[in-house]
Amino acid sequence: TREALFEDLDFPAEDTSLFCDSSTPIARLQGDISWRRPQEICQSPALFPDNISLGHAKQGLLGDCWFLCACTFLLKNKHLLNKVLPPDQPQWGDSGYRGSFQFRLWQQGHWTEVTIDDRLPCINSTLCFSRCHSPAVFWVALLEKAYAKLHGSYEQLWAGQVSEALVDLTGGLAERWSLGDFQTEEEQRPEQDSDQVRRRRLDLNLLCRVKDQCAISCSTHSSPGGASELGQYHALTVMEWLDVKTVSGSKVLLLRIRNPWGRCCWGGAWIGSGTGWSCVDPASALDLQARVAEGEFWLDETEFLSQFDDVTVGYPISEEGHLKSIYTGNLLTHNQQLAGRWMKGHSAGGSRNSSIYGSNPKFWLKVCERGEVLVSLLQHRKWRNTEKYAQMPLEDSKNTKHQHYQAIALHMWKVEKKRFNLCRMLNKPPCASTHCHAYEREVVLHGQLEPGYYLLIPSTYQPGAEAHFLIRVFSSSSTSLSALKSPAPSLPLTTDGEWETSYFRGSWVEGRTAGGSRNFLSHWQNPCFPFTVCDESAVTSGVNVRITLHQSRPDTDLHPIGFHIYKLPEGESVQTLPRDEDPVASCVPHCYTQDVSLACCLSPGAYTIVPSTYQPDCSAHFTLSLARRIHSQERLGRAIQEVSLLDNTATLADKSLFPQWHRAFIMVIYRMSQNKS
Repeated sequence: TREALFEDLDFPAEDTSLFCDSSTPIARLQGDISWRRPQEICQSPALFPDNISLGHAKQGLLGDCWFLCACTFLLKNKHLLNKVLPPDQPQWGDSGYRGSFQFRLWQQGHWTEVTIDDRLPCINSTLCFSRCHSPAVFWVALLEKAYAKLHGSYEQLWAGQVSEALVDLTGGLAERWSLGDFQTEEEQRPEQDSDQVRRRRLDLNLLCRVKDQCAISCSTHSSPGGASELGQYHALTVMEWLDVKTVSGSKVLLLRIRNPWGRCCWGGAWIGSGTGWSCVDPASALDLQARVAEGEFWLDETEFLSQFDDVTVGYPISEEGHLKSIYTGNLLTHNQQLAGRWMKGHSAGGSRNSSIYGSNPKFWLKVCERGEVLVSLLQHRKWRNTEKYAQMPLEDSKNTKHQHYQAIALHMWKVEKKRFNLCRMLNKPPCASTHCHAYEREVVLHGQLEPGYYLLIPSTYQPGAEAHFLIRVFSSSSTSLSALKSPAPSLPLTTDGEWETSYFRGSWVEGRTAGGSRNFLSHWQNPCFPFTVCDESAVTSGVNVRITLHQSRPDTDLHPIGFHIYKLPEGESVQTLPRDEDPVASCVPHCYTQDVSLACCLSPGAYTIVPSTYQPDCSAHFTLSLARRIHSQERLGRAIQEVSLLDNTATLADKSLFPQWHRAFIMVIYRMSQNKS
């Protein structure tokens, strides 16, 4: 018997895969859509056509022109297309065909495999969303389905930015440039920090070195004068541009534009037999007009700059996977990336206008020799605000970005040596920045950097705004990127009293010290970290302990983590504490995040912290930071108590770490006794 064709249970052929909140125009298609495989739509389906021009995307009823513009770039670069859609997959009619296709899409620093079945949404046996110009070609429709699965539904693809799709399909970089009002870099003074979007104006001459290799898309935020039917917020692809000699001997810059609708929508001087061609040599005019495929048209530079609002430029990527600079044409053969997070009350310091700007995450960039460097700050997307989104009638990407993203910026300072005064440094102007905070998924900083150390500080505009992010560095010479460790997680925001912070490192090891949560009998196999509270004024003065647990795992492979605090009765130790003892404070439920924190008020006494993953046998390294409010006269006595307590409980924690902690405590006691005297 013939094996049944694959059906994707994670992205089923149902309305749940089509609609998110039914707030876009495709909601009226509910009940009219059926799902069909390509062999049920046409007689001889294929992934790609023999004539490449018939493989270009044609937009259907879904407002994802931004995504289709990025698809055009893939079609022009086979090595990038093969990365996204691995070749040699069984197709219709092949003996190995099982009704499934595998794609690879770039997400938050990593390539993610997405498997789909080939059932596609149709109305009356015809694809209702994106398709190719040839009705028998299905690579665009299948890729669109994989991208919709990654986002949760087709409806989630309604409205977006070309720059985001380009990055997701290539793993590279893309920048947006304004064609309208702009400020010079001199006017964008870093000390005047704001969240107003001010992009530099594009000079097409800048792209001459890479014009045949980069991706270029143009978009309009209103109906242009030359457009006969374009609505608001539509994106198109620039296929090529070139200088054409006129009969008078001068030159005119012409651009060939492709509309993803698959039909011409322009009425300028260079359409058909328009008046513009009369000033060009007839032979050249015929050659250029012959290049126009379905849905394409020519316009000149003056029309282009006046009728479109901005341009997105995707960086070229070599077959070896290296980015090529759009500024110089240089290959950027070195790259690094690190994940980070803005966390309220910890590392979300806001813009340079904020008094707590210095609490933002900080990164070291070491440049080994002079070279070109690109640094990007990419934030993770927030989920859509349904109520506001329901009011958007069109592909209104301009109005949705505030719902999806924080306003972000990246500033960089040159540091003469790694030991420096942070407050003094931040009072100086940065050596480079992305200027004003922008409601974009990614902002890019570019420069020619001399050898040395540079301090990078990514920030949101509003203090307390939370988001995960990724720092990426692309360079022509050797560089290294590292996070600057900060005690910020456990430092109190209040200034009353004196606080002291301790740091502990530990590991959950499968079969040994990875005991899991309190739901499991093995919970007490987890490492234990004893501490004491000596502050007698805790009852009247509020929070006196702050604890943060940080797991050392990538953002894409986190364990759910949490911790409990147990009080040790007088004369008891961790070994003799009843295993059914209830904690006095807990940081639960366990969360899939790199850091979890708890601030609490504990009465004087002895305690132990038990950090854990939710499930047993989940291995990871972790760091625990503990900040306690103390009085200066208590510091020496408590430190001595700490050493004694550690001696008594060493068997329950990571023994290999204790000798160095003993030595550290002894040094602290010695230095304090020296200061006392």
